Amino acid sequence: MENNELEVLKKALEREKSARKQAELILEQKSRNLLLISRELKLANQELTKLLNEKSTQLSGVFKNINDAYVVFNLSGDILEMNNNAKELFNHYSDSTLNIKKLVHKKDLEYSNQFFKQLEEIGSFTNFTSRIVTSTKSTKWVQINASLIYSHSKKIIGAQGIVRDISKIKKLELQKENILKELENSNNQLQEYAHIVSHDLKSPLRSLHALCSWIKEDNIDSFNETTLQNFNLIENTLENMENLISNVLEYSSAGYKIDEYEQVDLNKLLLNLKRTLFIPEHIKVNIQENLPTIKAEKTKIQQIFQNLISNSIKFIDKENGLIEISCNEKKHHYEFSVSDNGIGVDKQYHNKIFNIFQSLNRNDDSTGVGLSIVKKIVNLYEGEIWLDSKLGKGTTFYFTIKK
Repeated sequence: MENNELEVLKKALEREKSARKQAELILEQKSRNLLLISRELKLANQELTKLLNEKSTQLSGVFKNINDAYVVFNLSGDILEMNNNAKELFNHYSDSTLNIKKLVHKKDLEYSNQFFKQLEEIGSFTNFTSRIVTSTKSTKWVQINASLIYSHSKKIIGAQGIVRDISKIKKLELQKENILKELENSNNQLQEYAHIVSHDLKSPLRSLHALCSWIKEDNIDSFNETTLQNFNLIENTLENMENLISNVLEYSSAGYKIDEYEQVDLNKLLLNLKRTLFIPEHIKVNIQENLPTIKAEKTKIQQIFQNLISNSIKFIDKENGLIEISCNEKKHHYEFSVSDNGIGVDKQYHNKIFNIFQSLNRNDDSTGVGLSIVKKIVNLYEGEIWLDSKLGKGTTFYFTIKK
């Protein structure tokens, strides 16, 4: 073999050796990296297992007796440890691995992803409510509180969570919603029925009133004084019956719901009431200046003041009657007062006076409905109503409206 051929073979052999050496170096580096990753994973799992063992030892008594399910899972969602309540909740008693993320009902997946993202970013989430599908394909409602688990070197190695079965609570909530809907429908039907009955009852009363008036006019010269007085009594009774029907209708609709909130200027409202109500000349109505503007339904607030003022007017027995209206603003509510110098109310009747048809004073104009309407509306605004009274000296009604 010639020297040139030997040189070529030597160079080729050197190149092959060099390439093999580089390949060995690359493989060695890859192997070293894989070994390091494997060691890190092994150490992380060992540390997590160690922490789990420590926690299990420390809290074994708690987890045995806790009413909720307790789970430990990695960041992929695989459940690594769970107590007996969790096994019962998930209907899972085999050795196969469960994934907490895959338990979530498909309709709640997008919603649940937000919470698990929050877990990784913030370190915890609370009150995550969702449906889950168990190993036996049954659907349950659960509430989960979860937090990350850190190693001694502050590295994230997993997460833990308390899972509470709230299926019964959800069932009750659905029942409550259905009951409220049924109640609302019943109230609407009842209110409609009250309007129909009111109309049907008022029509014959008005006819009777008209007939009495015609009979009186046609026989004005024939009837004696006693008969005319009896006809007047009949007409007054018919008017009282019509007022009673109107008041019952008003009571049935008051305190049912607030139709629409608006800014109500009480200064204007009370000034208009003062102009429209019949106030005898011997009664003076004083209204505090700069009353607040409140957020409420104007009609209902007007009903409160109208009934209280009318009530005071009815039972003022002094030659110089006085009604005073004022407001005291508190932190969370307004406290209003309507006071008069009328006949007063005995203390034993202070609670009864707000019950429907409880008119404690024998007054032909009183149906015993006005104050019960006031109480219903005040309750609707989460307020309270009470009175302070002295017989022969007067009464002050207090009520509150939540801000």
